[in-house]
Amino acid sequence: MFGKREHMLEIIRRLEKLYPSPKTELVYKTPFELLAATILSAQATDASVNRATEKLFKKFKSVKAFAEVPLEEIDKMVAGINFYHNKAKNIKACAGIIMDKHHGKVPDTMAALLELPGVARKTANIVLSNIYGINEGIAVDTHVKRLSQRLQLTSKTDPVKIEQDLIAITPRERWSDLSHMLILHGRRICTARAPKHKECVLFDICPSNNI
Repeated sequence: MFGKREHMLEIIRRLEKLYPSPKTELVYKTPFELLAATILSAQATDASVNRATEKLFKKFKSVKAFAEVPLEEIDKMVAGINFYHNKAKNIKACAGIIMDKHHGKVPDTMAALLELPGVARKTANIVLSNIYGINEGIAVDTHVKRLSQRLQLTSKTDPVKIEQDLIAITPRERWSDLSHMLILHGRRICTARAPKHKECVLFDICPSNNI
């Protein structure tokens, strides 16, 4: 059997044939829209977020607009999303800080992004890689966590520790692609319940293929 790094490289090789141009399924046009959509996506589906943000982003077209709008307006437009009130509050607070401290530009460093309300490493990694082309880390969501554990790439449960384990065995230039590919594969094939073993290109090298 492969060592962990070789195992990872084989996983990437197989997944990139299925997902040759992996990217987030969140719909956005500007850096702040991606930041806001990613904040909303925690414990929510991308489909539900995209339904909410379609109207939200049409109404509020700039960081300044989000900073100035009453919180209740954002609240109403994202009310169908889990924990929407806290997320709406964080989005508005982020906009205010970005206007005050960053001249209206979404920060392009991990440190600055982590200072924003509601932003942890997953969100920061998504913004850095998709907007600025910076591979600072690997975004770990529920799909990445589940697949990493099933593939025995990590035994950790904490997202930050999982990220560290994945970083140690993944070429830096593939960090963003890896996250996107695992998310897509987790949604379509390696689902939380009843994974589709017969359709899985990783089945024969998956230590958990008896699930």
